[in-house]
Amino acid sequence: MNDYLFLMYDSKHSDAGTDSDWERYIERLVDSGNFSGGSAIGDGLSVSKSGDVSGIAAELSGYIRVTASTLEEARDLLAGNPTYEGDGRVEIRELPRSG
Repeated sequence: MNDYLFLMYDSKHSDAGTDSDWERYIERLVDSGNFSGGSAIGDGLSVSKSGDVSGIAAELSGYIRVTASTLEEARDLLAGNPTYEGDGRVEIRELPRSG
């Protein structure tokens, strides 16, 4: 199994769902054995030693870590995700294993 992150971006045109929607979605991921954690993401800042920064992605609202055999299987796990279903954007990124 591979590890993936769902990076969820809300926009002014998307509907992120209710707490109940999120509870049902997370419960389904837990029950399937694919859930490995996640959180909403609050305000922050972007920094570099040189001072050259472009700001944070204000639309980035949260992440979920899942396990799946393939990228396509990970994508299938988005069914029911309130950000995805509400027309928000979800970026799926593989977490490579090192060593």
